[in-house]
Amino acid sequence: MTTLKIYADRVSQPARAVILFCRLNGIEFEEVEIDIFKGVHLSPEYKEINPMEQVPAIVHGEFKLFESHAILIYLASAFPGIADHWYPADLFKRAKTHSLLDWHHNNLRRGAMGYLLHLKLAPLFGVPLNPQAAAECRRILEASLWRIDSFWLQGTGNFLLGNDRPSIADLSLVSEIMQLQMLEEDDRNQIVGPFKKVQQWIEDVKNATQPHFDDIHAVLFEAIAKMKEQQANSSVPGS
Repeated sequence: MTTLKIYADRVSQPARAVILFCRLNGIEFEEVEIDIFKGVHLSPEYKEINPMEQVPAIVHGEFKLFESHAILIYLASAFPGIADHWYPADLFKRAKTHSLLDWHHNNLRRGAMGYLLHLKLAPLFGVPLNPQAAAECRRILEASLWRIDSFWLQGTGNFLLGNDRPSIADLSLVSEIMQLQMLEEDDRNQIVGPFKKVQQWIEDVKNATQPHFDDIHAVLFEAIAKMKEQQANSSVPGS
């Protein structure tokens, strides 16, 4: 059997979505850690896998692929026995799934990742913080959460597009929102708190994907704990 290799850093939300999908569907894989904070994604060796220098990426036999949405679609199509709710065979349902995934990149991801980068993470990548850019990204983030709450969660089901079971889109978007755990609790609550349907949807996705959800997000929470410890130490006078 051809070995599937996933090149990932679990601090990355798209990488977690891909790993979570594989775990949920019993897809065997070899996980190759690409530590983005150590710049491994910029190495010549990794650029042979993904010239875009991002995670995740996969190698399946001779086939290489990057971009998490493309990877999720490939995995759902290439491996036998994947339940239809993940990536439906119905043309119209599949097209709506693509529509949601495209919307995610230009809206929720743009707002959430941009806000975190400009507010907190930029110095880790050698870039100064940018409060003005952070404010604009927060506006995009809040508008995106409103769209999820008022449009993408319409219907009788508990999941995106009104589905009664999660799809690859649920995994991708919930992983993005989980990245907001990096924010201070008050800030996070101000952003997500007004959107009750979004909050319930997050819990529904967690419950539908346990125990893998907590296991795969453990690295994120470990990274957050280290960041808080470093911030606390740097604020101690004379340290």
